Formats: sequence, C-alpha cells, structure tokens
Amino acid sequence: MTLAAQIQSKIKKLPEGKTFGYADLGIAKEEYQTAAKALERLQSKGIIKKISKGVFYKPEQTAFGELQPDYSEQLRPYLFENGKRIAYETGYSLYNRMGLTTQIAFRIKIASRSKRISINRGSLKADAVKSYAEVTETNYELLGFLDAFKDIKRIPDCSVSQAVKILNGKIKKLNEKQISDLVKYALLYPTRVRALTGAMLENLNIQANTEKLKQSLNPLTKVKLGLKETELPTIKNWNIE
Repeated sequence: MTLAAQIQSKIKKLPEGKTFGYADLGIAKEEYQTAAKALERLQSKGIIKKISKGVFYKPEQTAFGELQPDYSEQLRPYLFENGKRIAYETGYSLYNRMGLTTQIAFRIKIASRSKRISINRGSLKADAVKSYAEVTETNYELLGFLDAFKDIKRIPDCSVSQAVKILNGKIKKLNEKQISDLVKYALLYPTRVRALTGAMLENLNIQANTEKLKQSLNPLTKVKLGLKETELPTIKNWNIE
C-alpha cells in the first residue's frame, strides 16, 4: 500500500471534526514531504481542511452547512507535540470551568515549560505563560489546580473565602496519589501556594507529606489572603492572614 493510500485509510477512520497532524497519522519525519503532497490532494477534493500549519480536520456537513471543529479540538494541536502533552489551558477560562468565576476570558492562557505558545487565529486567541513544572497528561490538571491557588486573590467575581470553599470540595475528590503529587508540585510554586495547600490539606485531615511544605516556608513571612479562621481554621499554622 502506498503512503497516500495509508494516509487516506487512516483519515477515513477518524471522526468528523477531530483535528489531526502528521504524528496522529503515524507518518515518519522522512516521509513528511511525500505526505504533504498526499494531504494537499485530499484538501483539493474537500475531504480534509487545513486549520493551521500541519494540522487538519475532516469537515462535518450538517443541514446548516459545514461545521468547524469545536473549541477543544481547535486548541488540542497546540497542547500536544508528537502525541505527548506539553501544555495546558490556564487562567480565567480554566477557572470558569472550575466553577470559580462566571466571567469568560476573551484571550486564554496556555502554560508550557518547554515552549512559548501564543495563538492569534480567528476566534482562538491565547497568550503564553510558563508553567512551574514539565507538563504531562497525568499532571496538567493538578498544575491548573495550583494555578488557581496562585491567582486566588485575582479571580474575578469570586472572593478568597468562596474560592477556598470550592477548592476544598475539589481536594476531597483527589485520590492518594493525586494528593501526593499535589504536594510535590506545590513545592515548585510561590509561598502563598505552598501555605494554602498545606492549610487546606491539614484542615481536611488528609494524610499527606505537608511537613515538606511547612519546611519550605520562611516562618517570618506572612501570607496575606484576607482569610478568617472561621473560613479556614488552620490558617494560623501556616502564617496565613
């Protein structure tokens, strides 16, 4: 079977509206030039559409016309490289999905450790921010969680006490491994994140290595979040005010 036939066969199996690139089709780098010509022919026939450099999709036809890939599919190619996650969406758009704010961000933020990812294509606009750890498929949700701790005073339409209540509820749902990883990654974040993570875990009586978090803090440093003991009873143990 020729490379062109292999590509067409693989694309035929893909669902409509799903974005894909060379890596998704299992194309070796030395075959990119030949593959590009095959993909151009498929584009000319209207079988696939190009969404950005090296990224394509199968258009979905409806009674109302042709549909573009949904938001998450348009964003997906920027979050993965060679099939591996290297970035994640953060900022107000993430906090909106977490139930922390009702505001919708005009521009999203994409966090990555290995590269700067900015987007300005149609309605998809994103600014690049640096993540505190290498991003993987298993840790990106925890990193987003810790980002919310970091930005807790700046989340629109949400007081710090409201955010603590919501995030407390989410921590309760984490398993033992996730809690352990949360502490591990919190150590890479600023003081307020380490203190708040420790205080919330201690308040929930969750068994975790919070001593490492406490040892990482300067005992003379006060973390000013405007919280009361009635809102988070363990704040004094973590120098949170």
